[in-house]
Amino acid sequence: MLIIDSPSYDAYFNIASEEYLLNRFPETEIFLLYVNAPSIIVGKFQNTLAEVNLDFVKEKGIKVVRRLSGGGAVYHDLGNLNFSFHTQFKHKEFQDFSVFTQPVLDLLNRLGVPAKLEGRNDLTVEGKKFSGNAKLARKNKTVQHGTILINSQMQTLAEALKINPLKFVDKSVKSNRARVTNLQPYLPKNTTNEDFKKMLIAEIQSRNFNSQTYKYTAQDIKNIQHLANTKYSIWDWNFGTSPQYNFKQAIKINAGFIELHLEVTRGIIEQAKVYGDFFATKPIEEFESFLIGIKHERKSIAATLNKITLQDYFGNVTLDEIMPLFE
Repeated sequence: MLIIDSPSYDAYFNIASEEYLLNRFPETEIFLLYVNAPSIIVGKFQNTLAEVNLDFVKEKGIKVVRRLSGGGAVYHDLGNLNFSFHTQFKHKEFQDFSVFTQPVLDLLNRLGVPAKLEGRNDLTVEGKKFSGNAKLARKNKTVQHGTILINSQMQTLAEALKINPLKFVDKSVKSNRARVTNLQPYLPKNTTNEDFKKMLIAEIQSRNFNSQTYKYTAQDIKNIQHLANTKYSIWDWNFGTSPQYNFKQAIKINAGFIELHLEVTRGIIEQAKVYGDFFATKPIEEFESFLIGIKHERKSIAATLNKITLQDYFGNVTLDEIMPLFE
């Protein structure tokens, strides 16, 4: 088994590394650890916009990254340690999360933390979740990865994942907003995130006598960064692959009440309908037609609306006033 401690705090890089390692080491078992700067990692089958508080995320500069595995959205920051096991695929073990969470539980239990596996894939202490886990099968390997909340910023976590469920109607996988907690209050006094990481590495080494540490080569880093730049950091992957959904939003401004309904497929607006008590000098259907075929994201919408005389459709309104209608 190779034990890899990622040198990067960049979520795009670290999530890309999961895919890269599948190709780089197709037969080798791997234990990967990484820590991300503030970011939200969404499941493969989720509607990203329905999982994140987009305004808050943009304000705080929090990255949003779609991973390869299913499951729900999770918040990462420097107080959150992430672990990932890459092993040969075994069909009968795929739905069993206990095999690769047991080392974490055994370590915590020895440290006096009453942690346990609850439900299908959550690690909890006193009924509160500190670790969510997900899996994927690819290239004849299984990847099981999980989070460990040690000293994460809980208020930021709550705000970043606070969404308005009335905006979206879809069939995507929704996150389970369970009560969460940090492990730090339960760990021995003065245990740092780095301390716990070292202890977890030692735990894995004790179970795998032939394990060895592996540091990314310059070529590894170059290849992972290329994958991050061309896939994991771009809108098409993180937002554009969202399942089909219906979006609804309403605003009240000086020009009147405006309500918007969108049908969106893979991030592209396919149908649009506008209602309200505003006054228009041109048919609102004309405005709706301008929206068809563009990305449901702020930059594309603003660029389109900037070419339109909005006053023809909504009266005395500015671009800044109407943009919240789409968010």
